[in-house]
Order: sequence, then C-alpha cells, then structure tokens
Amino acid sequence: MTANAGGGADGGEVSPHGPAIAAYGEALALVHDADVASVRALAELGRSALREARREGVRGMASDMELRSVAAEAAGLARRSDRRLQADIDHALTIVDDYPAVFEAWEQRRITRDHIEVVVKAGTGLPDEVRGEFEVAAIAVCERDIATRVKPALRALAEQLHERTFTDRHREAAAGRCVRVSHGADGMSDLIATLPTVIAAGILDRLTQMGQSVKDARAEGAGTDAAGADAASDVRTMDQLRADILGDLVLSGAPVVDPTYGADRAGGLGAIRARVQVAVTAETLTGTDENPAEVVGAGLIDADTVRQLAGQVSEWDRLFIDPVTRTPVEIDTYRPTAAMKKLLTARDQHCRFPGCRRAAIRCELDHTIDYTLGGHTHIYNLAHLCQRHHSMKQFTKWEVRQVGGGVLEWTSPLGRVYREDAPTPAVCFTIDTGDTTDTTNPPPDPAPGEASPDEPPPF
Repeated sequence: MTANAGGGADGGEVSPHGPAIAAYGEALALVHDADVASVRALAELGRSALREARREGVRGMASDMELRSVAAEAAGLARRSDRRLQADIDHALTIVDDYPAVFEAWEQRRITRDHIEVVVKAGTGLPDEVRGEFEVAAIAVCERDIATRVKPALRALAEQLHERTFTDRHREAAAGRCVRVSHGADGMSDLIATLPTVIAAGILDRLTQMGQSVKDARAEGAGTDAAGADAASDVRTMDQLRADILGDLVLSGAPVVDPTYGADRAGGLGAIRARVQVAVTAETLTGTDENPAEVVGAGLIDADTVRQLAGQVSEWDRLFIDPVTRTPVEIDTYRPTAAMKKLLTARDQHCRFPGCRRAAIRCELDHTIDYTLGGHTHIYNLAHLCQRHHSMKQFTKWEVRQVGGGVLEWTSPLGRVYREDAPTPAVCFTIDTGDTTDTTNPPPDPAPGEASPDEPPPF
C-alpha cells in the first residue's frame, strides 16, 4: 500500500492536523522498532533455554522446564503472566526461525505486525519444503492490502501449497479442540469452544431452533390464560435464549454416549454437577446489602445470583480472620486434615506463584519444604500451586520459602526475589465493637522460624 504526500511546500493547502499526524507517524516508528526488538529478544530467550536444556543432550521434559523457568524469569521483569510470556516466546521463535523472509519484510516496514499474525496463522501446518515459497507469495499479497483483507487470499495460497489433503489435516487439527473461558466485567464471561466446523454450526443451529420454539410458544400462548400470560412475559431476545438454553444443556444435561452407564460406579456423567468456589458476606446473604460476591479464580457475581446459589448449599464454612494480617487462620470443622485444606483454600484463593490466578480448587497443595526433607504437613509449610508451577518448583532452580503471614518469597535462578503476599480476603466477617482484638479466637502461635503476625517478616 502507498500513501499520497500532503500539500504544503508546493503551494498546496496545509492541513491544520499536519503536526499531529507527523507526531503519530514518529510514534508508529518507535512502536515498530520496539516490537521488532521485542520479538527478536523473545526468540533469543527461547533459543537460550533450548541450548541450556540440550547442553548435555537432555530433551523432552527438561526442555519444557527450562522454557518455563526462563518464561517465569522474564515475566517477573515484564510484570505479566508467565504462561502468556511463554506463549509469546514460542510465537517469536515461529516468526523469526520459521518465517525469516516475512520477519525481514516486517523489519523493513514493507508489511505490518498484523500481516505477520495473518501469515503465520495461514501457514500453520505447511511442510518445511514449501514454506519458503509460501513466504515469498504471502509477502507480495500483504504488500498490496491491509491485514484483514488478505486473509482469504493467504488461506487459498496455503491450501494450494499443502501436500496433504484437507481431510488429513482436519483430522490432525481436530485433536486441538478445547473449551476455555475469558472473564469479563460486570459478572459476565465468554465461554469459547474450538470445535470442528460442522459441530459448531450444528450447535448454533440447534440452539436457534430451540430458541425459535420458545418464541413461537410465546406468541401462541400470549393473552389466552394464566399460562399464556407467563409466556407473554418472556421477552428474551434470540441471543439471550440461545445463551440460556446452552447453559441449561451443559449444566444439567448428560452426554449422548456415557461410558459409565451400566458400570459399577457412583453415578454416570449425568450425575456430575458443576462446582464453583464462592466467597460471600453474611450481610449480602441476608439482603442487608447488595455488594457482589466473588467466584474465586474467576470474578465478581451479583448478589441475586449468589443468594440463589446459597439456597442450594447444605454445608457452610465459617472463617476466623486474623485482625492484623486479615488472613484466615481457622475454620470450623471436625477433621483437622479437612480443616487445613479448607483453611488454605480460603487463604490462598489461587496458585501462589507470582502472577498466576489458577483457582485454588484447581491446584495442588505443595509442601514448601519437601516432606521428604523434613517439611511438616502444616499450614505454615503448605501453599496451593497449579501443576505447571508445582512441577517448575520441583524440576528447575526456582526456590520458595514462607516468611510468615501467608507470604511466600520466590527466588529465580538469576537471584531475583519476588514477594507473593497472601490475597486480601474477599470476605471478612466482623462485629462492629470498636475493639479489633479477638480474645476468643486469637491467632495461633507462629510455626518455628516464622515471624509473629505482629512483627514484620524478615527480609
């Protein structure tokens, strides 16, 4: 793409926006140079990790652990999630090593970063033997138009160069099907499913047909009797109906094929119910206030929803909060082992590696000092870690220690120290007496080597 030069020096009209446009152009140049340098640096991070892992011929799991360790180190610098940063490292390696001509064209500002993403996506799965040919043709296509308008041409180009049939490639791609969730604002989230196209289209069609049936019943029954009045009061749109029907089917339905049916097991797949960890105050439950509750690891939910959920719960856990650290220190139960698990779930809320927000109910309880090395199974020596960071603690040079008050101190292989404070309790049950001293449930004595809650932890 080319742009016409503006007027001015040759006597043409000078735009009043000229200085602002020029400043924006300079900013774009700076962003471009920074993006190129960042991708090159991320790729070198990946190469460095792979070189270290393979220095003595080690491959497989060791390579992945070295990449995790490097990603975590870099994520500390960038103040980002290490999972996301490792994905950026992998992507940078793909751009720099697999598409060198495209990377050079981007560096020379012949194409944009958006073009890079489109080219890499279209070229996914191309054999190494034809990737060079694809690069040259793709660059020529990208130079003629913006990224969003070259996608069909690049897909067609990649299809022509593929040696394998579309059927074979689809079988392989279907292995990557998955479901994930992206949490948004105001108690809403996006549920995203990557499925074979025919399945996705069929799901949408069935949801639409079910929604249309609801609308037809609403129209037929409106104004005839009491039941018709109820139908007429349903004013949901088609989008709302599809969303509600999908939720009902997934939460309460059973798969067509249930491998547990007829087996000597405790119920089938249809008996499995969704589980979420919710923290809510007594005031919100009783309707004294309308403050939101928290779904741990996800986000906030409204008071009406949490009260509806509370009506289906038969067991409650009462927390005692340390008045100094605001950290849960005790929980009602009869079995000590269960109490420790519940207490730590309430304290940690999520994985305790810096930046990770995997919910505690999806994590593993880790002995900070290994049990085999004399570490006690005690709340002062336990913390929730997701599988990724639990493995990284075991198999890389990352180290962690607890310094009191639920605080974890992580030390990276390069010696950088990251402090992971215990999350602020989402719910605090208190009595407004003006006296913050809890004489009936005082905080427990600190474990050996741990700082007192009234004293700052050692550094």
